[in-house]
Amino acid sequence: MKTILFALMLMTTATFAQEKAIPLYPDGIPNSKPTPPTYVETGDSESLSKVSIPMLIPFFPKAGTANGTAVVICPGGGYEHLAIGHEGTEIAAAFNKIGVTAFVLKYRLPTDETMVDKTIGPLQDAQRAIQMVRENAAKWGIDPNKVGIIGFSAGGHLASTAITHFDKVVISNKNNINLRPDFGMLLYAVISMGPKTHTGSKEHLIGKNASQELMDLYSNEKQVTANTPPTFLVAAEDDNVVPVENTLMFYHALLDNKVKAEMHIYQAGGHGFGLHNKTTKDLWFDRLTNWMDENGLLGKK
Repeated sequence: MKTILFALMLMTTATFAQEKAIPLYPDGIPNSKPTPPTYVETGDSESLSKVSIPMLIPFFPKAGTANGTAVVICPGGGYEHLAIGHEGTEIAAAFNKIGVTAFVLKYRLPTDETMVDKTIGPLQDAQRAIQMVRENAAKWGIDPNKVGIIGFSAGGHLASTAITHFDKVVISNKNNINLRPDFGMLLYAVISMGPKTHTGSKEHLIGKNASQELMDLYSNEKQVTANTPPTFLVAAEDDNVVPVENTLMFYHALLDNKVKAEMHIYQAGGHGFGLHNKTTKDLWFDRLTNWMDENGLLGKK
C-alpha cells in the first residue's frame, strides 16, 4: 500500500509540476555499491526510508508567474528517512505561490550498505541537484544566478554543507558548472557535529566513532567563509531534538565572516514544525519571502 501511495504522490507531483521525477544520475550512481535485496525503499507521500536511488522532483509556478529564481529543497529525517511531505512537497507549493521554481531533492540516505563512502553521499546528491538545475536553467526558465537551497533538520545540515563545501567537489563536473548555491535557508538545522549535535544525524552520516577531523569537517559552523552565500535561519528556542545553539553558532559564524544573514528564533515551536509553527500567529515563510524580496530574488528574470 505504501508503494502505491508513493506512486500516486509522484503522479500528482508530475501533474502539478509539469515534469516527472528526474533521476539525478541516469548513467550510474557514483559512490554506490550494489543495493542488497533487503535494502528496499519504503514509504508514502509523507515519509521515505532506505532511499538509494536519488531523484529530483520539480514543481513549477503557474504559467506567467515565475520570476526565474529556483530552490532545491532538502527534507529532514535524521539522515535515516525523508520527511518528504511537510518538509518537501508542502514547501515546494509555498515557493510556487511566490513565483519560485522548486525542486524536492530525494537524496540518498547515508549507509555503508549502499555506499562506498557514506559521508559524502548526501552532499554528492545536493551538488548534483544544483548542477542539474543550472544545466537546465534555460529549458526551465531559471536564472542560473538565482539558485538556492533550503533544508530542514538533517536536511538543514545537508543544505548547510552545500553552502559551505561547494569548493570541495564530490561529483563529476566536466563542464565546471558553478556548484555554489546563491543563497541558503536553514530551518531548525543540524549544524554541528560537536556537543550540541543531533546524535542520530551525526551517527548516520559519519559514524559513532568518527575522527575529530571528520567531526570538524562536518561541523559546518567551522566551514563558513566570506564566500558563503547569504543565509536565512529559523529555529525555536524550545527545540529539544536539535538544540537551538546549532542555529546560533552558524549565525555567529556568518557574522564573523561578514556574510549577509537574517535569523528568526521563536520562543516556542519545538522541532519539525514544517511550514506552520502552531505556537505563533507569525509565519516564517512570510519573513522568508520578505528576505528574498529584499535580496532581489523575487523580481522578474
